[in-house]
Amino acid sequence: MPKQPYNDYGSHLKSIFQRRLQKLSVDAGFTCPNIDGTKARGGCTYCLNHSFKPSYCKPKKSIREQLEEGKKFFAHKSDEQDYIAYFQSHTNTYGDIDLLKSLYEEALAVPQIKGLAISTRPDCIEDDVLEYLNELSQKYFITIELGVESCNDKALEFINRAHDYAEAEKAIHRIAEADKIHLGAHLIMGLPYDDLEQCKENALKLAELPITTLKFHQLQILKGTVMAKQYEKNPELFNLFDESSYLSLCIDIIENMNPHVYLERFLSQVPPNLLVAPKWNRVKNYQFAHKLQNALKKRNTYQGIYY
Repeated sequence: MPKQPYNDYGSHLKSIFQRRLQKLSVDAGFTCPNIDGTKARGGCTYCLNHSFKPSYCKPKKSIREQLEEGKKFFAHKSDEQDYIAYFQSHTNTYGDIDLLKSLYEEALAVPQIKGLAISTRPDCIEDDVLEYLNELSQKYFITIELGVESCNDKALEFINRAHDYAEAEKAIHRIAEADKIHLGAHLIMGLPYDDLEQCKENALKLAELPITTLKFHQLQILKGTVMAKQYEKNPELFNLFDESSYLSLCIDIIENMNPHVYLERFLSQVPPNLLVAPKWNRVKNYQFAHKLQNALKKRNTYQGIYY
């Protein structure tokens, strides 16, 4: 049995840099093509961007200001850590190449910033942007985090994603050709039309593609979103997990997953005042990861045991 029951991405980063790396979220003021009308209006039905942003992260501040405040915000974590600038809110490759260059390079000029993590959509990575990021990856640690959310086109249509799964798979293969760019994929577990088996299939299917990391979390329905109205009207459409059933799903996925993929996170956390459902006991990601590791060790099982 491996020393760890699954490939933990944080440990992987520490082995590369020999120090702890902390992501610092920045909001660069981007929008999305399913918000501005290019492909759709209203955005993803679940989306409430301010639910996952730390207090220092505001687009009225410069990238440098946000990162410097972020460093102070997370200084208590460790005396021995460096940082990755995490372009998180909305679609962070959705803009003119000159604008993107100025924003990314402003971040990389901040002391202790070792690289970029760029959250984006499969349909918003132009060739010139990918070429530029490939150039940056020769000198810096560059990660593209691709919001796939589901491999099921019915689920994607329901959440107004305005792209299908085939576009996600195509984008993954394109990005993977730039072999120094770390590529992460993101899933939401429990969307309408994604039952238990479909959630498992989504994760295992993505893990067979040329990605470095996979992160996923349970669906949470947030106040003020379109999805909250949909849930109020038709709650039977939603496949919400309680903590126990979600833990079991994670174990099942890990046991059957490609053993070469790194797992970054399993849980989403939002302020309780924004949460409609499901209402767990305020479990943090690291606490859930600890429970998951203990459960895997108790069963004497590990990532890929049935792969």
